[in-house]
Amino acid sequence: MNILRAKQEIIDTIDAYLEKDEYGQYRIPEIRQRPVLLMGPPGIGKTQIMEQIARERDIALVAYTITHHTRQSAVGLPFISKKHYGGREVSVTEYTMSEILASVYDRMEESGKKEGILFIDEINCVSETLAPTMLQFLQYKTFGNRKIPEGWIIVAAGNPPEYNRSVREFDVVTLDRMKVMEIEPDLEVWKKYAYNCGIHPAVIGYIDAHRNNFFRCEASVDGKHFVTARGWEDLSEMVHAYERLGKRMDAEVTGQYLQYPSIARDFANYLELYFRYRRDYGVDSILAGDVSENIRNRLRYAPFDERLQIISLLLSALGARFISVRQTDSCVMYLHEFLIAYRQSDRVDTESFGNLLSEKKDEFRLRVQAGQNEKQLQKEYGQVLRLLDEWLVEIKSTSAEPWDCVSTMFSEIRENLENAISTAGALLEHAFDFMEMIFGESQEMVIFITELSVNPHAMWFLGEYECPRYYRYNKSLLFEDREKQIRGKLGDIREMMVQGASSMPGEDISAE
Repeated sequence: MNILRAKQEIIDTIDAYLEKDEYGQYRIPEIRQRPVLLMGPPGIGKTQIMEQIARERDIALVAYTITHHTRQSAVGLPFISKKHYGGREVSVTEYTMSEILASVYDRMEESGKKEGILFIDEINCVSETLAPTMLQFLQYKTFGNRKIPEGWIIVAAGNPPEYNRSVREFDVVTLDRMKVMEIEPDLEVWKKYAYNCGIHPAVIGYIDAHRNNFFRCEASVDGKHFVTARGWEDLSEMVHAYERLGKRMDAEVTGQYLQYPSIARDFANYLELYFRYRRDYGVDSILAGDVSENIRNRLRYAPFDERLQIISLLLSALGARFISVRQTDSCVMYLHEFLIAYRQSDRVDTESFGNLLSEKKDEFRLRVQAGQNEKQLQKEYGQVLRLLDEWLVEIKSTSAEPWDCVSTMFSEIRENLENAISTAGALLEHAFDFMEMIFGESQEMVIFITELSVNPHAMWFLGEYECPRYYRYNKSLLFEDREKQIRGKLGDIREMMVQGASSMPGEDISAE
């Protein structure tokens, strides 16, 4: 299954395990609550979905990579205690609470949440001395002689042996006590995640055009060469950083993340072309509705790869605008909820505003302490809290009534949102003008419509802004089937180029 299906399966499992009867008891007894075991390649997103699940189910999360631990930190240290048996005092060896289990109780104390997920990564890569402890943990939900608290779900993750020499196979007795999910890389699922978390458009564009290079792990006489989803995401952060700093990224840098030399070189060349085309074609001018005769002539004779690059650049610029509009919309939504609570408070004054703001900050702090620390969550909450801080300063410094003051500021933000939607809509219309002018109802238009449909920010925007041309093309072009055919042709061409061919007779698609 793919990682998205695994996420839903874990959510369903948690809902089932945490269901209670009329007496407040868990319907599925603890002994029947099997730990979940995710088995899949490295860098596929197993840890990320844990943070998403914790936030969506509003439960706590404690995550550990078990290979960093020793038997002592997992089980606890021995100490001598005194007990009386049969009228005699004897010395007995006991163990302190393990670091991992103590972290669970700490999280419960800090967040106030009594239910949560204990996520153990690389579960099958433990040392020889720790292996029995991990088997005991999976079979009986204990570390040493202490149990995992009631209401905490165990989720573990591991890599198949072909990806890690340190892997230890679980025996049948252990596997028979677990809920095992086999995870495989899925590019379409990853693309939705990539759009959501802001993966650099050049990375998305390259992987979309070179789908076989998304996830590869191969052994040769020169050693192992591999590329993972984690590698692409980490590389994306550096591409963003180099772009902000005005630095150039070459194959030496990309090879530090993509440990597959030919792919690292290929992406470095692609990145060079990406920035060159963005400069030469003036994407901002295209989206402003200004397309020069020179650009029109150049694209008419451009190879297919170059056309795809331009479409990718257009989608990148539109996507950034859609994200900005959506973030503003989320901000307006949070502020609206805050103002409703403020209006319904006992006193609509400065002190009440400050108290309510303090409560919101505490709520955000508790969510972070619960392990719900997704980057997007922190960005959205952080933006709202900073704005509310500014509002508090404003109402303290003005003689106007606090409610009138904040209502005016909120109206300004709502007006900004409406203007942002209108501006982004105009850019989208200009993009369609350009696509129709240069490509018409061609394979390039199919790609353009398809990528809009994959991008969740674009689909959200299309729900807010009516764009008849999108829905007309979406229906008339049968883009899903045609897009697969086009991608297949492009893949065939690339394969021939690798083998030394320079053209493909009979095809109307040219490659760079």
